[in-house]
Amino acid sequence: MSHGDKVDQMPPGFELAAASANCAIAAMVNPSRRLFAIQFHPEVNHTEHGRDILGSFLAATHAKPEWTPGSMVEDALARVRAQVGADPSAAVVAAVSGGVDSLVAAALVHRAVGDRLTCVFVNNGLLRAGEPETVAQTFRDALGARLVAVDAVEEFLEALSGVTDPEQKRKIIGTKFIRIFEREAARAAGQGAAARFLVQGTIYPDVVESSGPERQVAAKIKTHHNVGGLPADLGFELVEPLRLLFKDEVRAVGVELGLPEALVWRQPFPGPGLAVRVLGEVTKERCDVLRGADTIIDEEIRAAGLYEAIWQSFGVLLPVQTVGVMGDERTYADVLALRAVHSKDGMTADWVPLPYDLLATISSRIVNEVKGINRVVYDISSKPPATIEWE
Repeated sequence: MSHGDKVDQMPPGFELAAASANCAIAAMVNPSRRLFAIQFHPEVNHTEHGRDILGSFLAATHAKPEWTPGSMVEDALARVRAQVGADPSAAVVAAVSGGVDSLVAAALVHRAVGDRLTCVFVNNGLLRAGEPETVAQTFRDALGARLVAVDAVEEFLEALSGVTDPEQKRKIIGTKFIRIFEREAARAAGQGAAARFLVQGTIYPDVVESSGPERQVAAKIKTHHNVGGLPADLGFELVEPLRLLFKDEVRAVGVELGLPEALVWRQPFPGPGLAVRVLGEVTKERCDVLRGADTIIDEEIRAAGLYEAIWQSFGVLLPVQTVGVMGDERTYADVLALRAVHSKDGMTADWVPLPYDLLATISSRIVNEVKGINRVVYDISSKPPATIEWE
């Protein structure tokens, strides 16, 4: 244990089951009362035999393995139908992006309510290269749901102008999204279908790190734009069918729904997009620089056959400039941090020891092909203590 808390004395009837150098009572059991207690994290990837420990606990408690992808889908559909009701005039809008969370959430709600759902995709100028075209094709081919595309690039970039604080960025983006969805709902109402419900792809790590209302005892790590970043005067009732699921469970639900595996297993992308990967002020020019670098990272990770083996791989544009040389000319340009991590649910993560030759290729291509970057560094921090995203 590295948190500073410890058990000094076992209660009567308990026996010591495990200890470590800095935790004298790491686990204890009371066999007669069938009580088991641990003071470490068996659920995180760092813990050796962690899943075996959890498996033994489940066996000892005679818990039934009923939490399956199929049961998750049926549970989510029942909750969605109960929440939105059967009134066909109560329209539902879904906030969709290029990510798996919003795609799976929209697919669930579409299965539950059919044509009452309108998916709204907002191009905020903070997306990956080619994302608007990819989203349109995805919803046309894989979902068959009605899609409304909104170009709000200038609106978002203007709202973020001069803003450098990451918490403020997230709150601005969350509020701006809601205002745009309200506009689209008003347009739908003008066509005879008032939108009362807003579908979001919120997942449990968003709730945990934002210290959502059901997590009052949890410390707030960062405000997620779709949890703590929403305005107080929210004009919708939120529909969040994935709110209690981790990312690996969301993927399992997506496969169960029959969504293409290439989309379900796509690497995660943060809701605030490049705003939390462009450190400092967010501008179109800096986003374009980062998009250029990210395209190269994606190409080389795929060419090395590592894309699906890595949880996330991306670049972070730092507000730091360094001296370089191109040909015989002096340069003074930005630094890019390369990040690649292994994870299962996003709650913990280990940095990936990418092969040196791959790191060299990525660095060389970025410095030579992306104007505005003259140095690449590699992030070798795990979560915890670092987070996956830099902001």
